[in-house]
Amino acid sequence: MISYGKQTIDEKDIDSIVEVLNSDWLTQGPAVEQFETNLKEYFGSKYACAVSNGTAALHLCGLALGWKKEDIILTSPLTFLATANSIIYCGATPDFVDINPKTYTIDPNLVEDKIKAYQKQGKKIKGIIGVDYAGHPCDWRALRQIANKYNLQLVNDNCHALGASYFNDKQYALKYADVVTQSYHPVKHITTGEGGSILTNDSGLDEKMRYFRSHGMIKQDELISQYGSWYYEMHQLGFNYRITDFQCALGSNQLNRLDSFISKRRKIAESYDSLLNLNPEIACIPKVSKNIEHAYHLYPYQIDFESIELDKRELFSRMKKSGVLLQVHYIPVHLQPYYQKNYGFKKNDFPISESFYSKEVSLPIYPTLSLKDQDIVTSSLTKIIFQ
Repeated sequence: MISYGKQTIDEKDIDSIVEVLNSDWLTQGPAVEQFETNLKEYFGSKYACAVSNGTAALHLCGLALGWKKEDIILTSPLTFLATANSIIYCGATPDFVDINPKTYTIDPNLVEDKIKAYQKQGKKIKGIIGVDYAGHPCDWRALRQIANKYNLQLVNDNCHALGASYFNDKQYALKYADVVTQSYHPVKHITTGEGGSILTNDSGLDEKMRYFRSHGMIKQDELISQYGSWYYEMHQLGFNYRITDFQCALGSNQLNRLDSFISKRRKIAESYDSLLNLNPEIACIPKVSKNIEHAYHLYPYQIDFESIELDKRELFSRMKKSGVLLQVHYIPVHLQPYYQKNYGFKKNDFPISESFYSKEVSLPIYPTLSLKDQDIVTSSLTKIIFQ
């Protein structure tokens, strides 16, 4: 069965894990520090804090930025639940801004409209989380200008866009955002099994995130010298969001191959582009803006099911019979019962995201997807849709 996403593991990955398992450190050891160093070098950050998963990264980001009750944080409805949930974890209030129909990322013009609408109510936005959906960077120049104009915090949920380029720069994320969060789930560009990280250039934020990562414990040289080597203090409530050394050893080895992984994903996307761009009125391939090099965590294909009189569930069923498992990314967060019940969101609040969701199908894309399997995907899909 061909799935929509899959990890890419080789013998070097396995060897790196075994080496750590045979060492004295399984957690909080040198492999974690090395992975953080490698992340800093690749993504151009001064600081990197590796954590247990991408959700933990978002949560710690909000805690370090001081999100609390009365704070309003804007993000895209077209994202995984964790992006919005992390706002609530911190006690703040989430609100959404619809997407640009070409990039599928948060629309800066609508962001500013929402900020002004809140200002008329005497309320102020605290921050913005931009999501680089599918691997296409947001309009970060515009978002940074808005953040500067209204004195807002700006976060990049970068989980989909590792290895993407924005104006020919793979290290773009921290050139615009205050904090960048990443995920290393198996379907992402690199994997640590589960895992994530927070990147920043702010030493104060990094220090806070490291305390929160490990129960809020402080172990400082002056405290140890005064009280003893065992001594620690806790001044704020923290969490156990640590990551293991064997996960980080895998992550470092995977990071060495990230450019190769991205290159293979782009070739698969190019193949889909050429074979599936048959009738844009029926089905649309993803668009890529100028000055963008897409990372293709996802290949979001949009199908007008009404025009072909086909139900999405029927398409999934027929593709599964052909040996292909499709997926959908995502059900817009504001349509979830929890958000409707607790925050008053309703259908048609964000029509562009809802229209996109009704049409979107994520096609298989991962580095080891063979030409034969690509042919099965495209031939099966075109037979169902266009014939």
